[in-house]
Order: sequence, then structure tokens, then C-alpha cells
Amino acid sequence: MIYIIRHGQTEKNKAMVLQGRSDQPLNEAGIRQAEQAGAYFQSKDIRFDRVWSSPLIRAVQTAKLAVPGAEVVTDERLLEMDYGPYEGASLEDPAPELLHFFMDFVHHPAPEGMESLSSVVERLGDFLEEIHGEGNILISTHAIAMKGALEYLTPDSNGSYWSKHIGNCAVYVAEQTEDGYTVPIELNI
Repeated sequence: MIYIIRHGQTEKNKAMVLQGRSDQPLNEAGIRQAEQAGAYFQSKDIRFDRVWSSPLIRAVQTAKLAVPGAEVVTDERLLEMDYGPYEGASLEDPAPELLHFFMDFVHHPAPEGMESLSSVVERLGDFLEEIHGEGNILISTHAIAMKGALEYLTPDSNGSYWSKHIGNCAVYVAEQTEDGYTVPIELNI
């Protein structure tokens, strides 16, 4: 099984700022969210053979709090989407081109300077293929990166994950099969 978790809340999440690849730690609420995910895993007797994370501190902290004592291995492919010049933009009053993109991810390409969604799906797909068969795995990552993984795991989604809200410390699980993965489902934590 693979479990994919979005990192816990940061101050930039709370302030509705597009944090992207800025290296922000969890705030108190984010720490509690990650600990709650860990309590869920423990209550269901879910143990992990490997724990992977984006190298950004908020994802690493989430992995370490969700699976205390585990060795957390980082991989650059699990980084958040590169927002380029829009890093740090307010989500309460976004630039028109950013708002246009966020209104319909599927039909509106990312603004100039931002990473494309197809690039996000490709790098997350490469990662998922590489780790296939490693046993029970936790992957700690970010909202858009997580959506890229979910899109990769659900070829018939037609972009449905791009507009889906994924909250802090949301967890999806998919079973590893002989030739790939099952369609992921969201856990109710």
C-alpha cells in the first residue's frame, strides 16, 4: 500500500499565501494535524516499510510526526509545483492570470514562469514507478504535487483532482498491484 499525505498547516497556509517551494515549518495547528495522522496510523496498526518526503521542512516534519522514529528519505520529485514569479502571491487577491489558471486547471495552462501540470504529473509518476513494490510506504508531499500523484494513479480522472480541495494532512491510499496501483481513496482521519 502507498499512503500519500499532504503536509500540515504552516503560517503561510493560514495567511492564504502561495508558498510553493519556500521552506516554511509547520505551525502549532500543523503539528497537531500531523500528530493526529500518526495517531490514526497507530490506531489502525498501519506500519511503514519506507517513509519518503519532499525535502521541504514542512513535509519532513509531517512525515516525522506521523511516523515517529522512522527514517525519512527525501526526494526532489516530491517538491511542490514551482510557482516561479507567483511564489508568495496572495490567494485572497491573486493576479488575474493566476486566478484564470486556478479557475480551470484542466483548460487553462499555467501562467508564464510556472511549472506545467503535465510536468508535475510526470515527475510524480516517475517517482511512483520507481518505488513500486517497496512495501507499505508513506509519501509526505504538498497539495499540487499530491494532486499530480493522484492524477497519475487515476488515468481516467480527466483532470478531476486539479480542482479538488486537499486539506492539510489529508491522506489518500492506493494498493500496489502486480502491474501498478489501484485508484486511490481518501481516508477519513
